[in-house]
Amino acid sequence: MKACLLRSVAPVETNPLEFGDTAIPNPAADEVLVRVEVCGVCRTDLHVVEGELAPRHSPVIPGHQVIGTVAKSGKEAKRLKTGTRVGIAWLHRTCQSCEFCRAGKENLCDRPEFTGYTVDGGFAEYAVAPEDFVYSIPDAFPAEQAAPLMCAGIIGFRSLRLTGVGRGGRLGLYGFGAAAHLAIQVARHWGIEVYAATRDERHRELALELGAAWAGGTTDEPPAKLDGAIIFAPAGEIVPAALRALKKGGTLVLGGIHMSTIPPLEYSLLYQERVVRSVANNTREDGRDFLRVAAEIPIRTHVELFPLSDANRALNALKHDAIRGAAVLDCRKP
Repeated sequence: MKACLLRSVAPVETNPLEFGDTAIPNPAADEVLVRVEVCGVCRTDLHVVEGELAPRHSPVIPGHQVIGTVAKSGKEAKRLKTGTRVGIAWLHRTCQSCEFCRAGKENLCDRPEFTGYTVDGGFAEYAVAPEDFVYSIPDAFPAEQAAPLMCAGIIGFRSLRLTGVGRGGRLGLYGFGAAAHLAIQVARHWGIEVYAATRDERHRELALELGAAWAGGTTDEPPAKLDGAIIFAPAGEIVPAALRALKKGGTLVLGGIHMSTIPPLEYSLLYQERVVRSVANNTREDGRDFLRVAAEIPIRTHVELFPLSDANRALNALKHDAIRGAAVLDCRKP
């Protein structure tokens, strides 16, 4: 099969992914083999490729926003029939036995596996995943529309719920890439007023098109105090500005798996019960809940398609904010 292989971490400007042939993986007893149609390109893939996430499996095929069809099943995998349309997300497998898994917090598992990081992912024509961690994908979503739902959508959804902002509340979104352009659609569906802060004018325009009440620069002060906010940009220097924009008791959620250093904070920014919390991965329940809501809305993703062989170009475009919405690799066209 054709695949993009990362042998050693390096800046994406050096085009470190090697496009070539590798063996089609065999599913283990509890796994399914998926014929990949498309795979979304996520900022986490950038962190993997550039080494901001320490290498855990090398060489590795990145990619964790996979949409495809079941091609083969292991002997213990009996739920999904051949040809079933499925999605593979970041959370590849959990131990199901640690204290967090037993408490229903599998996103905090002590021994997790991650698609495209600790195991091979979807920048390829085929990928394997445990059947229990694979999502059924509604037919209403074309493949390229569905791909960003698998990470940008699920993580944005979990982040949104953790803010605690409800109908009639005000939500700030800092950074307006793939995750934010999906989260705003859920927020507006729930009757939440959204304020977008992002450095790129094209992204501000997209935020307004999607129903934002206001769109300004990354550190601009919104015209109203916010009940909650999410930082999707991996930039710790945004945290003080976002805290200043919150009402008393507001929650700031950090939606990324990696972030640059947060500068020292004046206690006054945290006083009056403002909360800063991170988001770590997701649970399968998050994914199922999000896909149900996404179909209700229905969510529409803004995507730019790249051939699988152009994965390096897609990553470079993502790094330099040249993607309006989400980048998706078309693995049907290597």
